[in-house]
Amino acid sequence: MRTVLIIGGSKGIGNAILSSQLELNNKVYNISRSAPPNNHPNLTHYDCDILTDELPDFESIDTLIYCPGSVNLKPISTLTIDDFRTDFEINVIGAVKTIKKYLKPLKNGKNTSILLFSTVATKLGMPYHASIAASKSAIEGLTKSLGAELAPAIRVNAIAPTVTDTDLVSKILRNDKMKEVIAEKHPLKRYLAPSDVAALADFLISENSSAMSGQIFNLDCGIVTFKL
Repeated sequence: MRTVLIIGGSKGIGNAILSSQLELNNKVYNISRSAPPNNHPNLTHYDCDILTDELPDFESIDTLIYCPGSVNLKPISTLTIDDFRTDFEINVIGAVKTIKKYLKPLKNGKNTSILLFSTVATKLGMPYHASIAASKSAIEGLTKSLGAELAPAIRVNAIAPTVTDTDLVSKILRNDKMKEVIAEKHPLKRYLAPSDVAALADFLISENSSAMSGQIFNLDCGIVTFKL
């Protein structure tokens, strides 16, 4: 049984990963502002705002997964400095705060790893993505830098998903027509379900990926790699 700490496991991608890890019979700690819907003896939830509250202490953890993110899609003319600051706080500062807090417990774990999240918008020039692309680009730099700094004790990787069917992107996937349009933009003619992301996360925090660190994995339904 492995010990997995998930930040933001109550909804969306975070909850899909949490659910999958519980199915694998791992011990899961979740830190978020709301409790996940799961009821499992291996799950412990801590009600906490990652940016403002004191984080709980753990003696040992094997994996840290930081899931919080934002989808703040506006033209640069209407994005404010506070928009950029808020997105950076959620995506980057929260991750850094969490990593610094749990470095020692991670060093006490086995086959330890950190998993972060980027976006395909760091690779593609996408209108209205200036703030989120800037924040997630910082996450990619953090992944590579910490992967080098913490080797060989702790592996650090990131997943960069394309559009994923979660509450966070409900405004984009707001009706059947928009869902069809978004799917058609991808060479594989689909977008992601949270379970798609959870499957890759399961692999990246397992012993099967013990040779991988400092990598950004595009889970993109082909949109970054292919031009058809």
